[in-house]
Amino acid sequence: MRKIIAVVSLIIVLCLVNWSIYSKEKHLTDGKIIYLELAPVDPRSIMQGDYMALRFAVADEVYKALPKMHEARRWRRDVAAEDGSVVVTLGQQNIAAFSRLDGGQKLSENEVLLSYRVRNGTVKFATNAFFFQEGHAQIYEAARYGQFRVNGKGDLLMTALYDKDLNKLDQNTKSTSNEP
Repeated sequence: MRKIIAVVSLIIVLCLVNWSIYSKEKHLTDGKIIYLELAPVDPRSIMQGDYMALRFAVADEVYKALPKMHEARRWRRDVAAEDGSVVVTLGQQNIAAFSRLDGGQKLSENEVLLSYRVRNGTVKFATNAFFFQEGHAQIYEAARYGQFRVNGKGDLLMTALYDKDLNKLDQNTKSTSNEP
């Protein structure tokens, strides 16, 4: 009986893992391409190697729009931990700009819903770091945009970093291309 339970449990776990992989792959192929402007910091971590800590310009706008907490709780930052959605307007070349916090209104044709989370008083989208091979920091110094795939629920997956002219930054090539 224990063997049957173990085998059934293993099959369930494998099915869940494979479903998760399938859904992420589908998200990467079917998601709408958008670009978020970066406000990067480039630290070096001895334990983790080279990486770029990422902040997004739209996160600052979201932070300003969020309701502030009561003065007595200010010591824990002035914005409560929460998950939410923001509406961004896609401009030229699908560069996202803050429009409003989501209030359930219908989106126009050039608007997209993005999920965010607030932790420790900071607004975060998808990821807060981009790791790269040690010794390749100079390639990513020019990063000005993160390319994301966003699904219908507003979930974001980061795919690459791009420079100010939307040329992809890649450690495998010396030159950059304008291909998404």
